[in-house]
Amino acid sequence: MTANAQTASNAIYWLALSLTPGLGPTRGRKLVEHFDRIEDIFQASLTELEAVNLLAQSAQHIALGKSLDLAHEEYAKAVAAGVQIIARGEPAWPSRLSEIYDPPLVLYIRGNVDALNRPGIAIVGTRHPTPYGIGMSERLSCDLAARGLAIFSGMARGVDTAGHRGAIKAKGKTVAVFGTGVDVIYPRENKKLAEGILESSGALISEFPLASFAAPQNFPIRNRIISGLSLGVLVVEAGEYSGTRITARCALEQSRELYAVPGNVTNRNSWGPNTLIKQGAKLTATWEDIWEELPAAVQRQLESEWGPEASEHKAAGTSATASLFESDDKVSPREKKILSVLRPDESTHIDTIIENLEGEVSSSEIFASLFDLELNGKIKQLPGKNYVKSF
Repeated sequence: MTANAQTASNAIYWLALSLTPGLGPTRGRKLVEHFDRIEDIFQASLTELEAVNLLAQSAQHIALGKSLDLAHEEYAKAVAAGVQIIARGEPAWPSRLSEIYDPPLVLYIRGNVDALNRPGIAIVGTRHPTPYGIGMSERLSCDLAARGLAIFSGMARGVDTAGHRGAIKAKGKTVAVFGTGVDVIYPRENKKLAEGILESSGALISEFPLASFAAPQNFPIRNRIISGLSLGVLVVEAGEYSGTRITARCALEQSRELYAVPGNVTNRNSWGPNTLIKQGAKLTATWEDIWEELPAAVQRQLESEWGPEASEHKAAGTSATASLFESDDKVSPREKKILSVLRPDESTHIDTIIENLEGEVSSSEIFASLFDLELNGKIKQLPGKNYVKSF
């Protein structure tokens, strides 16, 4: 048997376990530990399987060959869809996932498998962030990705989306962990973002079978993978009852570093990060706050990959985003006046902009300049004709 055939065979056995009703990652792992080889499980009798305290449904599904049949069908669908399936013990399996208590039995992957093994940071937070939350997520992920760290997140609306977008802007690698099948883009409006992740040599991954829909219980389950892949988890904005708390708890249980961006105490989205900081999470304002906590070996590895430009930014302590956006000398005097009344952490309504610049810039010139500034990525338009300056 060739190496590729052996890898495929190994993946199919693990896939069969993952598709067995009532089994799950923890029971599946213990079952493999009981038998000498994983293939022995599928040659065992119903009596032998029941003797290891398997649920009757699970034991029958394996003994009757239904699990293996499903695995072969699923594997064929994955190959046809250009999806790779990897299992524990394979060279491509992310080593950090093997450190956690309940790693998935298999991973479905679209894109660059190597991105999963890169040292990286998870960025998570609310689906309804403030302009400040969006800006900080995008800025920090951009700065970290520009220095070689992968960005792990869940591609949900809000903070997750901003985190992935920042990594893409830095031409870095980012990995989205789905709570659906890896072939089901959720939310649908992130289809273009998913394409951008793949085009930038990132990856889309899931432990759920192909075509799995967005079941609410899947998303808390996948959070352990987001934190498990990372060296640390950065919480940007999260309310008191946000699902982000689950990821933060997973990070602590997995002995991952926990970082949090402080927020306005009057904003309900600041409750999560501010509380985590009080409990010992590292207060994070810039990429340096995360960098200095990385293991020395990881710092050396990433620094060895930097080009001259990135090294200069590190030495000067400047933001990587400064080199990614157009410089101020490409902004017209009229646009500079508009930028002077905008803030990155608070939206400004169009009427306020016009009032502040009355007598200096006409309303028609303001409308034209706002369009150009948004096109160049220097500002963002929010619902209701509100604008914020990009970080």
